[in-house]
Amino acid sequence: MSFRALVLAAGLGTRLRPLTESAPKPLLPVAGLPILGHTLAQLAAAGCAAAAVNLHHHGDQIRRRFGESFAGMPLAYSDEPELLGTLGALYPLREFLGEADQVMLVNGDSLCRWPLRRLLRAHLSAGSGEPPAATLLLTSRPDPQRFGGGVGVDARGDVVSFRPGDAERTPAVRRHVFAGAHVLARELLERVGPGVSDTVRDLYTPLLAEGRRIATVVSGRAWHDLGTPRRFLEATLEWAQADWPERLWRRAWVSREAVLGSGVRLKGASLEPGARLGDKVTLERAVLLPGAQVGSGSTLRDVIVGPGAVVPPGSWVERRVVTAWQDGRPRGLDDSVVGGVVYTPFGEE
Repeated sequence: MSFRALVLAAGLGTRLRPLTESAPKPLLPVAGLPILGHTLAQLAAAGCAAAAVNLHHHGDQIRRRFGESFAGMPLAYSDEPELLGTLGALYPLREFLGEADQVMLVNGDSLCRWPLRRLLRAHLSAGSGEPPAATLLLTSRPDPQRFGGGVGVDARGDVVSFRPGDAERTPAVRRHVFAGAHVLARELLERVGPGVSDTVRDLYTPLLAEGRRIATVVSGRAWHDLGTPRRFLEATLEWAQADWPERLWRRAWVSREAVLGSGVRLKGASLEPGARLGDKVTLERAVLLPGAQVGSGSTLRDVIVGPGAVVPPGSWVERRVVTAWQDGRPRGLDDSVVGGVVYTPFGEE
């Protein structure tokens, strides 16, 4: 059974600003590879025949970065001058996706080591019961209350509701968070029309009302929604850790193209190519994006230093996104601009 995938990468990344003002969120690097690159690599490894990426905010950068294929997997692109939503994005690609037996949707702003093969097997292994119209990947790790209450699942593992209180007929319902990947039966493409539409509102909720089955796979793997700077920091630091048992003593990822001075202390860090640290710099839960620099004697705690930004020597920075000032850039009410460097406090969780 062949499958093709659509990676939803057209979002504006508004809550992740200022990091997304000059680049789309899917191109932000994590441990040397763009977020989208991690997703495409896992799709290719799972046997995806071809993948499409929808584009809007700085979409030309994504097209230039990945070209026509990734790891031998052909790529297609769908430009959206106006955002079409999570379901509407399928309509321009219905012929491309319809060439496969199954369709997979993956959120381009999530970071996870997705069990994609397991997800596909679960979707195709209906047993003696009704084949599911779709199968969702859920995560058991986060508190569902942080993500709108999560998805309600019955004892069989089928979806009963997408919002707390909606048609939950049994107290045995468990709630888990959607992890950003799902498989759809190809015939569902026929239900998608032109224009803006939403997967839950315009597809899954009507399917449940019709009595159709929506199955789930619940994973305990780490999953990250990259919607805010704080979440991006947490995700990057988790991804930077080594596998067991090495992660017991190594909690940093340092690119071979990064430069470190003497006496540097790293207590949870990720340094992308071109990052430079002066002497006696201390990083505690810090991420340096490509070309970022930190002057000697500085201490950074819970900080993201954006591409090309320079932290002066002797600085002490906590809970901030540090970016280089650009002419014409809108300034936030809480931003501090010092010497051509913008310090933006972490906002919402």
